[in-house]
Amino acid sequence: MIIDAHAHAIPPDFVAYLHRRGLSGEAIGPSNRPIPAFDRIESEKGTRIVFGDRTTAPLNPAMSNLEARVAWMDAVGIDLQVMAGWIDLTGYEIAPDRAVDYCRAHNESLAAYTDEHRDRFWLIGNVPLQAPEAAARQLTEMMASGFVGIEIATTVRGQALDQAGLDPVWEVAEATGAFILLHPMTPLPGVDLARYFMDNAVGRPAETSVTLAGLILSGVFERFPNLKMCAVHGGGFVPYQIGRLDQAVKAKPDLAGKHLSRLPSDYLRRIYVDTVVNDPAVLRFIIDYLGADHVVLGSDYPFPMGDLDPVTTIKAVPGITEPELNWVCGDNMSRLCSNHG
Repeated sequence: MIIDAHAHAIPPDFVAYLHRRGLSGEAIGPSNRPIPAFDRIESEKGTRIVFGDRTTAPLNPAMSNLEARVAWMDAVGIDLQVMAGWIDLTGYEIAPDRAVDYCRAHNESLAAYTDEHRDRFWLIGNVPLQAPEAAARQLTEMMASGFVGIEIATTVRGQALDQAGLDPVWEVAEATGAFILLHPMTPLPGVDLARYFMDNAVGRPAETSVTLAGLILSGVFERFPNLKMCAVHGGGFVPYQIGRLDQAVKAKPDLAGKHLSRLPSDYLRRIYVDTVVNDPAVLRFIIDYLGADHVVLGSDYPFPMGDLDPVTTIKAVPGITEPELNWVCGDNMSRLCSNHG
């Protein structure tokens, strides 16, 4: 079975929720006026959602078209897709007391969206990381209801994941066997990357790199060795600079290595990455370094910066063997999500 581990959706029911709740508000302020948890902007380019001081790109209709998605899967040879929401709609800016309902609406919409093709999709939900204890409870409920894991952004309200008090989430994720898809959202705030499309081409993998390095060096994988985390876009730049992290621990053990009993490269090999690096030769390096048993197929559907023919890409990897193909194309995800259902 060929499994796409990295894809995004905005269910039509959730689009309706965003319109409805963004307009009516969810709380009453001092002047008896509604205070929305989020708002929306309509223009000729489409609907954009406003979360505090962050405004999303226009909602992409391709993320809401299930029949087109299934047709694409059939055309490129994907049997099953692990479907996550759009990272821009995680809603970490929403007040914690309202964020649980927001995430529940998202996850219920995602489940309903795939009803007609339930055999073609596994679901990755959203939890309110701005409220770690509530997020942990919601993750427990999700895993019991048939979800295979969660998608998380690289920061929570601008705070690094290793500084956001997320041990309750890691503990439940490890206990339930949840698959965690680590995905960049706001690339390197404060750095001017708008020119040349570098905010996406460079900023997103750089954002992942900073987050993944922080998780490793802070000891998250030391404390929770059985976490099943996949860093998208080939793990950012970390696999290619892991020697520098190792050297940092050797050079400054009291600073870089104070939470670790091993070198960073040992923890990196516990992490999974996807194939969305857009170059078969780079994939060859990743497979050689991490092992084919820690690489999963990904498309980043439906975004043009993804790989919308991932099976062809993996088959073009120099010297790829049949066992390596089997691991990357489906066996790894089948093993990681063996508790599904």
